[in-house]
Amino acid sequence: MQHYLLSWKKWAQTIKVEVYALYLAYKDPRVPWYARVFVACVVAYAFSPIDLIPDPIPVLGYLDDLLIVPLGVYFALKMIPPSVLAECREVARLEISLGKPVNRLAAAVIVGIWILLALLGVFLIVRAVRK
Repeated sequence: MQHYLLSWKKWAQTIKVEVYALYLAYKDPRVPWYARVFVACVVAYAFSPIDLIPDPIPVLGYLDDLLIVPLGVYFALKMIPPSVLAECREVARLEISLGKPVNRLAAAVIVGIWILLALLGVFLIVRAVRK
């Protein structure tokens, strides 16, 4: 049992490093524009406090955490040039080991976007009901 717990922790740490490396690669001008757009979506979703499927829903609630985010990371990593990715992974490992502070501004922007999307959804629903 403890073996599985250790491998899950290692897997989670690997995903954390990969997502941070993706964030760093997003800012690199050597990454193609289409990869940057996809990476931005994956990183935003990974750090978003709102899930596609809410966690309280049995089994399906963790589907995005266990499947959608890792698949997004996998495909995003395939779009980034290997030399850029190697550099970003190294920087990510170093900064995480030094206890890189959480970017509160990025979190606030993501929450703001979700709130705006929710307000837009409510507006569209109210508009549709009034017709």
